[in-house]
Amino acid sequence: MPRPLTAELKERRVDACQELLKQYEAGGNGFLGRTVTGDETWVHNHQPGTKKASKEWRHTSSPKQKKFRTQPSARKVMLTLFWDERGVILEHYMPRGNTVTSATYADLLKNHLLRAIKSKRSGCLGTGVLLQHDNAQPHTACSTVATIQDLAFECVPHPLYSPDLATSDFHVFGPLKEAMGGKSFRSDEEVKQAVHKWLRSQPKEFFLEVCMHFQRARTLVWNEMETT
Repeated sequence: MPRPLTAELKERRVDACQELLKQYEAGGNGFLGRTVTGDETWVHNHQPGTKKASKEWRHTSSPKQKKFRTQPSARKVMLTLFWDERGVILEHYMPRGNTVTSATYADLLKNHLLRAIKSKRSGCLGTGVLLQHDNAQPHTACSTVATIQDLAFECVPHPLYSPDLATSDFHVFGPLKEAMGGKSFRSDEEVKQAVHKWLRSQPKEFFLEVCMHFQRARTLVWNEMETT
C-alpha cells in the first residue's frame, strides 16, 4: 500500500468492493462483459531483465556470476490500454512530449475509445459500458466526468490508495514488462510494435482470467475487512 489507510479509507474500500460484488451477483457474466478497464503505463526502449528471468541452475561450488545494476532507459513511450474480458479494445500511445491531462484523457475517451467500442464491441453500447479506471487526477477531473456522462458510460468504483485492486498493473502490465525485460529497441516505433505483438499473442482466455482475478481480489478484501 502507498500509505497507511485510515478507518474512513478502509470503510470506503470495503464499500467499493461490496458494491462491485453486488453488481456482479446481480449481473453475473453480463457484468464482466460490460466492464471496460483502462490504465496507463510507461514502456521503456530498454527495460532491464527481471531477477526471475535471469535465474539459472548452478552447482554449489560454481563461482557467483557478477551482475551490474541496470536502469530503464530514459527514452520511453506512454501506453494507454483499454480492454475487457474478450481482449484489447484500444491500444493508444501518447505523442512524445505530451502528458496525460484531463483534456487529453477526455479526448481519448470521446474520439478514440468510443470509436473502438463501436467497431469492436458495438453490443456494449446497448447494454451500457462500465468504465473501470483508477483515481488519477485526469480520470476524476470535472471535464472527464462530464465527458463520461455525455458518453453514457458508468464508472466502476475504485477505492482510494488501492493499487492491489488496479487490475491492469498486476495482471497485464506486469507480464508485459517481464516479456520486454532485457530487450532494447532502437526507436519508439519498435517499442510499440513489440507491445502490440505481445498483446495480440495472448490467448483469448488471458483477459477473462484477469477479470476473474479481479473479482477474487475484491472478495478477499471485503471478507478481510468484514472480519476485522
